[in-house]
Amino acid sequence: MIIQLKKDIQQNQRLDLEQGLNQLNIEFYPVITQMGTYFICTPIQEFDIRKIGYFKGISDVHRVTGNHKMVSSKWKLDRTIIDCGDGVLIGDNNLAMMAGPCSIESEEQINDTVESLLKNGVRIMRGGVYKPRTSPYSFRGLGMEGLKMFYQACNKNGIKIITEVMESAQIEEMMPYVDIFQVGARNAQNFNLLEALGEIDKPVLLKRGISGTIDELLYSAEYVFKSGNEKLILCERGIRTFESAYRNTLDLNAVPILKEKSHLPVVVDPSHGIGIRKHVIQMALASAAVGADGLLIETHKTPEKAATDGQQTLSFKEFDELMLKLKKLKEIF
Repeated sequence: MIIQLKKDIQQNQRLDLEQGLNQLNIEFYPVITQMGTYFICTPIQEFDIRKIGYFKGISDVHRVTGNHKMVSSKWKLDRTIIDCGDGVLIGDNNLAMMAGPCSIESEEQINDTVESLLKNGVRIMRGGVYKPRTSPYSFRGLGMEGLKMFYQACNKNGIKIITEVMESAQIEEMMPYVDIFQVGARNAQNFNLLEALGEIDKPVLLKRGISGTIDELLYSAEYVFKSGNEKLILCERGIRTFESAYRNTLDLNAVPILKEKSHLPVVVDPSHGIGIRKHVIQMALASAAVGADGLLIETHKTPEKAATDGQQTLSFKEFDELMLKLKKLKEIF
């Protein structure tokens, strides 16, 4: 059960509510976010919900089953729209495009990518400055130096930045230069990081874990939400299965299921999902067709020379082709 408090609730009204819940033997957990204040309740047994509704200072009472309550669509009928500022929205019934290289490599690379994105009307650039790599000898990003260079080029061109944060200690330093924090698949259940991201007032994109279930993704989102941050985006990026013909199994079933279970925007990363450049466009179109709120696409001027993930990265020409096909798809739907 979720009790939504009025924004102007008085202190004595809140105390009356807390005492009433205690008398009913209902455990409750206060959650304060950018958008409001809630009591998350876990009644031990069934009871008449009207016993709660008469308390003053309550905006609404929602009966929500399951353990991921705040991210559930059962209490919030209107879908969440993420406002990244300057008119950049995710979840507003338009397909939000987030594109760029896997890794930030140089100022020239950033400027080339910005030019490509502006040409296609894309307002969010992706790019990693801290890279989780399987091999400790692989390129792991340019760190804060690269992020500042990334931010400077994007900011002056009205482009928002999404980049991965690896640990909670990085958040404070990265904050001035990041518009959307990305939690990668390897950190999908790093609960300390998730709780730390719940304490900031910036959007967070959560990728599904390498072998994570839909419920586990929603639990991860719940960690961020209950810590105070409602600005959440869910991302399907493929899961590890027994199949070895491609990088991951892109689970497009997850898109309608997540949108049914949760009010949060759902985006898809087909680049990581299939991991094969020549098939990324088809999977991106399929993702849009099943109702994704956005796409996360890897693109590079010369993918064969990319420092990371070149095998799944579209060239600028291929990215142009994708954008044209997405426009045609939109006309159909």
